[in-house]
Amino acid sequence: MTMTLFRNVDGSTADPVETWPYEGMVSVIEHGLLPDWRPLIAHIRQHPWGKVARALEAYLGYAEDARQVAFFRLMLDRARSRAESEERFEVARRIRGHLEASGLTRAEFARAIGTSPSRLSTYLSGKVVPSAALMVRMERVVQAVEKS
Repeated sequence: MTMTLFRNVDGSTADPVETWPYEGMVSVIEHGLLPDWRPLIAHIRQHPWGKVARALEAYLGYAEDARQVAFFRLMLDRARSRAESEERFEVARRIRGHLEASGLTRAEFARAIGTSPSRLSTYLSGKVVPSAALMVRMERVVQAVEKS
Protein backbone atom coordinates (compact mmCIF):
# COMPACT_ATOMS: atom_id res chain seq x y z
CA MET A 1 0.00 0.00 0.00
CA THR A 2 1.28 3.45 -0.87
CA MET A 3 2.15 5.48 2.19
CA THR A 4 2.07 8.82 0.33
CA LEU A 5 -1.69 8.72 -0.20
CA PHE A 6 -2.29 10.73 2.97
CA ARG A 7 -1.27 14.17 1.79
CA ASN A 8 -0.91 16.95 4.35
CA VAL A 9 -2.69 14.77 6.90
CA ASP A 10 -1.42 13.21 10.12
CA GLY A 11 -1.73 9.47 9.87
CA SER A 12 -0.89 6.65 7.55
CA THR A 13 -2.74 4.24 5.32
CA ALA A 14 -1.07 1.53 7.42
CA ASP A 15 -3.18 2.68 10.41
CA PRO A 16 -6.54 1.02 11.10
CA VAL A 17 -9.18 2.52 8.79
CA GLU A 18 -11.34 3.69 11.69
CA THR A 19 -8.47 5.97 12.77
CA TRP A 20 -8.00 7.58 9.37
CA PRO A 21 -8.86 11.27 9.34
CA TYR A 22 -11.66 12.19 6.95
CA GLU A 23 -9.20 13.94 4.65
CA GLY A 24 -7.07 10.80 4.61
CA MET A 25 -10.02 8.69 3.48
CA VAL A 26 -10.77 11.20 0.73
CA SER A 27 -7.15 11.23 -0.37
CA VAL A 28 -7.05 7.43 -0.57
CA ILE A 29 -10.21 7.40 -2.69
CA GLU A 30 -9.17 10.22 -4.99
CA HIS A 31 -5.50 9.30 -5.45
CA GLY A 32 -5.44 5.59 -4.79
CA LEU A 33 -6.30 2.51 -6.79
CA LEU A 34 -8.22 -0.63 -5.94
CA PRO A 35 -5.39 -2.13 -3.85
CA ASP A 36 -5.31 1.09 -1.82
CA TRP A 37 -9.09 1.00 -1.36
CA ARG A 38 -9.18 -2.59 -0.09
CA PRO A 39 -8.78 -1.75 3.63
CA LEU A 40 -11.57 0.82 3.34
CA ILE A 41 -13.83 -1.64 1.51
CA ALA A 42 -13.12 -4.41 4.03
CA HIS A 43 -13.88 -2.10 6.95
CA ILE A 44 -17.16 -0.92 5.44
CA ARG A 45 -18.22 -4.51 4.73
CA GLN A 46 -17.82 -5.22 8.43
CA HIS A 47 -19.40 -1.96 9.60
CA PRO A 48 -21.82 -0.82 6.85
CA TRP A 49 -23.53 1.77 9.07
CA GLY A 50 -20.49 2.77 11.10
CA LYS A 51 -18.61 6.03 11.34
CA VAL A 52 -16.41 5.33 8.30
CA ALA A 53 -19.40 4.33 6.16
CA ARG A 54 -21.19 7.54 7.18
CA ALA A 55 -18.10 9.57 6.31
CA LEU A 56 -17.97 7.84 2.93
CA GLU A 57 -21.63 8.72 2.35
CA ALA A 58 -20.90 12.36 3.13
CA TYR A 59 -17.99 12.35 0.69
CA LEU A 60 -20.04 10.71 -2.06
CA GLY A 61 -22.52 13.57 -1.77
CA TYR A 62 -20.04 15.98 -3.35
CA ALA A 63 -17.38 13.79 -5.00
CA GLU A 64 -16.67 14.69 -8.60
CA ASP A 65 -15.47 11.43 -10.16
CA ALA A 66 -18.68 9.73 -11.30
CA ARG A 67 -16.99 6.34 -11.65
CA GLN A 68 -15.64 6.43 -8.12
CA VAL A 69 -18.99 7.57 -6.80
CA ALA A 70 -20.76 4.74 -8.63
CA PHE A 71 -18.23 2.17 -7.41
CA PHE A 72 -18.35 3.22 -3.76
CA ARG A 73 -22.15 3.62 -3.73
CA LEU A 74 -22.54 0.12 -5.15
CA MET A 75 -20.05 -1.27 -2.64
CA LEU A 76 -21.83 0.47 0.24
CA ASP A 77 -25.27 -0.66 -0.95
CA ARG A 78 -24.07 -4.25 -1.29
CA ALA A 79 -22.45 -4.21 2.14
CA ARG A 80 -25.66 -2.94 3.70
CA SER A 81 -27.80 -5.40 1.78
CA ARG A 82 -25.59 -8.28 2.91
CA ALA A 83 -25.75 -7.08 6.51
CA GLU A 84 -29.54 -6.78 6.38
CA SER A 85 -29.79 -10.32 5.01
CA GLU A 86 -27.58 -11.61 7.82
CA GLU A 87 -29.68 -9.71 10.36
CA ARG A 88 -32.91 -11.20 8.97
CA PHE A 89 -31.35 -14.66 9.22
CA GLU A 90 -30.35 -13.95 12.83
CA VAL A 91 -33.85 -12.77 13.75
CA ALA A 92 -35.37 -15.88 12.13
CA ARG A 93 -32.88 -18.04 14.05
CA ARG A 94 -33.90 -16.40 17.33
CA ILE A 95 -37.59 -16.89 16.57
CA ARG A 96 -37.00 -20.59 15.83
CA GLY A 97 -35.19 -20.77 19.16
CA HIS A 98 -38.13 -19.17 20.95
CA LEU A 99 -40.56 -21.55 19.26
CA GLU A 100 -38.48 -24.58 20.24
CA ALA A 101 -37.97 -23.33 23.80
CA SER A 102 -41.70 -22.77 24.21
CA GLY A 103 -42.51 -26.42 23.47
CA LEU A 104 -45.63 -25.23 21.67
CA THR A 105 -46.77 -26.11 18.19
CA ARG A 106 -46.45 -23.40 15.56
CA ALA A 107 -50.20 -22.73 15.75
CA GLU A 108 -50.13 -22.52 19.57
CA PHE A 109 -47.08 -20.26 19.55
CA ALA A 110 -48.62 -17.99 16.92
CA ARG A 111 -51.81 -17.69 18.96
CA ALA A 112 -49.82 -17.04 22.15
CA ILE A 113 -47.97 -14.11 20.55
CA GLY A 114 -51.07 -12.71 18.86
CA THR A 115 -50.41 -13.55 15.22
CA SER A 116 -51.46 -16.11 12.66
CA PRO A 117 -49.60 -19.31 11.83
CA SER A 118 -49.02 -18.05 8.28
CA ARG A 119 -47.50 -14.79 9.56
CA LEU A 120 -45.35 -16.77 12.00
CA SER A 121 -44.13 -18.79 9.02
CA THR A 122 -42.91 -15.61 7.33
CA TYR A 123 -41.01 -14.69 10.50
CA LEU A 124 -39.45 -18.16 10.72
CA SER A 125 -38.28 -17.97 7.11
CA GLY A 126 -36.84 -14.47 7.48
CA LYS A 127 -39.09 -13.07 4.74
CA VAL A 128 -40.65 -10.69 7.26
CA VAL A 129 -39.05 -9.26 10.38
CA PRO A 130 -41.41 -8.88 13.34
CA SER A 131 -41.66 -5.72 15.37
CA ALA A 132 -39.62 -5.30 18.52
CA ALA A 133 -42.84 -5.57 20.53
CA LEU A 134 -43.59 -8.94 18.98
CA MET A 135 -40.08 -10.17 19.76
CA VAL A 136 -40.64 -9.16 23.39
CA ARG A 137 -43.95 -11.09 23.37
CA MET A 138 -42.13 -14.16 22.09
CA GLU A 139 -39.60 -13.90 24.90
CA ARG A 140 -42.39 -13.53 27.44
CA VAL A 141 -44.14 -16.63 26.12
CA VAL A 142 -40.92 -18.60 26.55
CA GLN A 143 -40.41 -17.18 30.04
CA ALA A 144 -43.98 -18.09 31.03
CA VAL A 145 -43.50 -21.65 29.77
CA GLU A 146 -40.19 -21.96 31.64
CA LYS A 147 -41.83 -20.78 34.90
CA SER A 148 -44.67 -23.29 34.69
